[in-house]
Amino acid sequence: MLFDTHVHLNAEQYNEDVDEVIHRAKEAGVTNMIVVGFDRPTIEKAMELVEQHDFLYASVGWHPVDAIDMTADDLSWLEELAKRPKVVALGEMGLDYHWDKSPKDVQKEVFRQQIRLAKKVKLPIIIHNREATEDTVAILKEAGADEVGGIMHCFTGSVETAKECVEMNFYISLGGPVTFKNAKKPKEVAADIPLDKLLIETDCPYLAPHPYRGKRNEPAFVKLVAEQIAELKGLSYEEVAKATNENALKLFHIEPQEK
Repeated sequence: MLFDTHVHLNAEQYNEDVDEVIHRAKEAGVTNMIVVGFDRPTIEKAMELVEQHDFLYASVGWHPVDAIDMTADDLSWLEELAKRPKVVALGEMGLDYHWDKSPKDVQKEVFRQQIRLAKKVKLPIIIHNREATEDTVAILKEAGADEVGGIMHCFTGSVETAKECVEMNFYISLGGPVTFKNAKKPKEVAADIPLDKLLIETDCPYLAPHPYRGKRNEPAFVKLVAEQIAELKGLSYEEVAKATNENALKLFHIEPQEK
């Protein structure tokens, strides 16, 4: 049983064949997925998808790149959506200093607003961090995000930062980069962080694992992530699949499916 904790099946890359992509995921042993929405259109599409499939759940939030576009009405809308049973997390949220669309101070404020909302509605959060590790960790600490915990999504930082996040009640989620030949940090994190603090994801359609690197990613490929972690930890694939599945079910308060 595999749990892909971060998919964008709501992306336009799947407009033509989303049903086939979902079918291939199930064939590969993927039993649950979190469809992540990060602005109005992607959230609306995520909600459509999760209502159609019982094994899909939604996370709703505002992406830091688009933080400048978020209004008070959007934040209220997120609060309303958080009441729906298929919404199990808020995010992705965080900081992204790679792109300059949204000023850093605006990103930080929108990030803080969403953490406050998560604490109010008692949902875990999914963190996007790109080239902003120091500020991301500082805001999580200052805002008391450990109260709800969550996921450091597609983590590519150091073992030291991973341990700091684990101490704040966050799981470390690894994706396609852990399979890349020269991805030293994700491999070190996979080997070092305890299995009960790890999750797996694809972030599809992005970051496809080896040997599909550069191609469109899809949830079925999350199996390759689990296999790589198993190899790095000296464990069986089944042990990693079982543990990461159980970790995700626990975090999102989802009842295990009957076998």
